[in-house]
Amino acid sequence: MRTVKTLDRRDADGAARWDRFVLACPDATFFHRAGWQRLVAEVFRHKTFFLYVDNDGVIEGVLPLAEVKSLLFGHGLVSLPFAVYGGVAATCAEAADLLEVEAQTLAQRLGVQHLELRHIAPRHADWPTQDLYVTFRKAILPEEDANMLAIPRKQRAMVRKGIGNGLLAEEDAGVERFFALYADNVHRHGTPALPKRYFQALRDEFAADCDVLTIVSRDGTPLSSVLSFYFRDEVLPYYAGDDEAARHLAANDFKYWALMRRSCQRGLKVFDYGRSKVGTGPYSFKKNWGFEPTPLHYEYRLYRRDAIPQNNPANAKYRIFIEAWRRLPIGVANAIGPHIVRYLG
Repeated sequence: MRTVKTLDRRDADGAARWDRFVLACPDATFFHRAGWQRLVAEVFRHKTFFLYVDNDGVIEGVLPLAEVKSLLFGHGLVSLPFAVYGGVAATCAEAADLLEVEAQTLAQRLGVQHLELRHIAPRHADWPTQDLYVTFRKAILPEEDANMLAIPRKQRAMVRKGIGNGLLAEEDAGVERFFALYADNVHRHGTPALPKRYFQALRDEFAADCDVLTIVSRDGTPLSSVLSFYFRDEVLPYYAGDDEAARHLAANDFKYWALMRRSCQRGLKVFDYGRSKVGTGPYSFKKNWGFEPTPLHYEYRLYRRDAIPQNNPANAKYRIFIEAWRRLPIGVANAIGPHIVRYLG
């Protein structure tokens, strides 16, 4: 008999069972892993509800949810904050339907304004859908030279420029160099930085499935860095940061080439360039690398609001805040930022 249950984040055996299902389920992603429950609850202090369907001891579907409650940004139940993918991952339609019914019941019991499910493929044509985001995914070819030649000529020239500048790629044991570059980067763009302890928690939680690659100049100066996730045969460069000198030295292009090259050597099959907002610089950058955008389907159930929330920098009402944030000393921004950004996942 199918029943919907909730994972206890202190249950190590239950988490291992959940992850075995996620690894085997074609619909599941890295962001369905059980470790996100501990991260979201312990780093960001959001209530979590990791639902799963149990059919006589066999898991048939999972739905990770977190309640995000803010006076400024609203009150939602989301699958999943800080994730580009989420929503239902199930092996049968019956389990998927049960999870969505339970999520809607939970949303109404919590009194949220909306339920947000971050699906890759559409599930509900009649639900309001956020069409702001796309994802970029491309096969990693088995030969290193073939991957280089698959990069369009202009971006390939930038990669070769980075090689000519003597740039080096180094794997980092910690997150210090990454965080310094990341925090400076997002500050220049006028957005709050996630806390350093979050990135260390990611590395602690996911171990070998989460690493940091930092690009340095000939003299060892850190220029660009990326924190990546690994899932099945995919690599997902997820958080990144660059020094202002990185552009002139082509460190950003070299960084992604170094990651692709290493992924090819490891036998990985898919390079997931991640989510971008349509019409932005990152969107154009990924297209210039020869990646084609695929729309993401963030589907909503609205309860106590009339429209989908727009808690992102593209929203014109945040323009003044963004300009003011850029003028803050970075130390002040890094101290205040985590208290704001925890609601913006």
